[in-house]
Amino acid sequence: MSAERDEQLTLSDATQLTARIWSPSGAGPWPTLLMRQPYGRRIASTVTLAHPSWWTSKGYLVVVQDVRGQGDSGGSFTGFQQEALDTAETLAWVRALPDCNGRIGCYGFSYQGVTQLLAPPHTPPPDCMAPAMAGLDERLHWSCEGGAHWWHLGLGWGLQLAAQQTRRRGDSDGWREIRQALVSGDYLHNGLDLLQRHDPEGMAWRWFGNDPGQPQDWQQHSVDEAWLRQPLLLIGGWWDPHLMGILDLWQKSRAAGGTPELHIGPATHLQWWPDAQQLLLNFFDHHLKGIGSTAISSAERPLFQLWDLGEQRWIDQSAAPMGPWSLTGTGENVLNTSDGRLQQGVDGSGEVPIVHDPWRPAPAEGGHLSPSAGPCDRSVLDQRSDVATFTSDQLSEALVLEGRPELQLNLKADQPGFDVAVALSRLPSASSRVEQLSTGVYRCLGDEALQLKRHRVLLQPLRVSLKPGDRLRLSVAGAAWPAIGVNPGTPDHPAGAPGPDHRVVTMTLQLAGSALELIPLNSGKLSEDSPHEL
Repeated sequence: MSAERDEQLTLSDATQLTARIWSPSGAGPWPTLLMRQPYGRRIASTVTLAHPSWWTSKGYLVVVQDVRGQGDSGGSFTGFQQEALDTAETLAWVRALPDCNGRIGCYGFSYQGVTQLLAPPHTPPPDCMAPAMAGLDERLHWSCEGGAHWWHLGLGWGLQLAAQQTRRRGDSDGWREIRQALVSGDYLHNGLDLLQRHDPEGMAWRWFGNDPGQPQDWQQHSVDEAWLRQPLLLIGGWWDPHLMGILDLWQKSRAAGGTPELHIGPATHLQWWPDAQQLLLNFFDHHLKGIGSTAISSAERPLFQLWDLGEQRWIDQSAAPMGPWSLTGTGENVLNTSDGRLQQGVDGSGEVPIVHDPWRPAPAEGGHLSPSAGPCDRSVLDQRSDVATFTSDQLSEALVLEGRPELQLNLKADQPGFDVAVALSRLPSASSRVEQLSTGVYRCLGDEALQLKRHRVLLQPLRVSLKPGDRLRLSVAGAAWPAIGVNPGTPDHPAGAPGPDHRVVTMTLQLAGSALELIPLNSGKLSEDSPHEL
């Protein structure tokens, strides 16, 4: 049985941070696992990770700390920007604990992934780190995609943090108001108002006030290169919204001379694969206890693993790049899913109009941003008259898709604003299912939306093996509600829930020159930082 106790760290500015410590039975000291998080130390991220008592049974001291301004810790919570100094002081404090043997591994996902990485220059790093489902760019890795704010996720997470603040203030009515809005779904309509009233200094409210199309308005955090060369276990999920952050950390670590482990599995943000805990245990046993140098072979601890969505198994080698596909259509493919074609070796052709009606916006299902994140069958969704589909012939041979899908196409709208929501799917042979593989969105506002221009839509990375007889489908719509707020059709009104000022928008796709390609995962071109408009 493990023993539990709370202890306080007094920082150099006199702020006290509270931590819960779980100790193994028997005599220490022990290697220590540290997590710093804003949701209450007693939870200890058990929504995805094993309880600290499991870790103590494996011979680890576990320290879970409430970050500044959250839980029972003092100070004011301002988000990621506060964490560097507090992380440095916390590491020094943990090393000095009498039951810590001086070796520290950091773990945790999401916010708890970032707290592992941020520290002032020249701070002695932990011995190893396992940041999961996190990133360093507050715009691209935490709140925006394709020039639009995450709507459902941004509001939901921001209101969770706001509810923590109402609890600290003793504002029970405010807490209940937030909770009721989340349960009823009203937060999709009044969430911004709730954030402004209950957490006006919060990180989420600040993000919604920034323009997703202006990178200079956003904070990008940096990690000391010495930390990036430490042993890193990077865990991502194909349906996790922070996957691009994990891939960015992987690239940064390799560029700094590190040898990070990368594992991208069949996971949403909150639902992981069963063997993830053993993966973490093997990593910490190896780097904190020296176990595994010979007992665990490289085959059991590969540095690079991708879950193949088609074969439903782990792959440890990258696939060859895929050649471009083009789009053809007559306009009937918004009513007939067999009309639009996705083809290789020919030029795109045709013109396809898509009418977006804000009264009934095309919904987001499955994927990495929707309330129903994960795999889904979008066969019914593709039959909507505001969704254009482009389907390949049956494959004559096996095909592996690996990387970040990129769609380039020419289009214009009849209003000064439009969204393009794209999904890539597999149609298995001898099945009526449409298995969605990846989704993405792109937003355009202003007079340029009225002009025929070439635009670039980036989708979520993927790895999938297709069999002979399978078909590939690209679906295009004008909305992805409520993953993304509905485009108002004009820059004069805010995007969000459909309202009386939202306009009907007709987009016209000019398919000549269209191209669907895959950017390799090890490429330095995965980011959205390059312009959307080409």
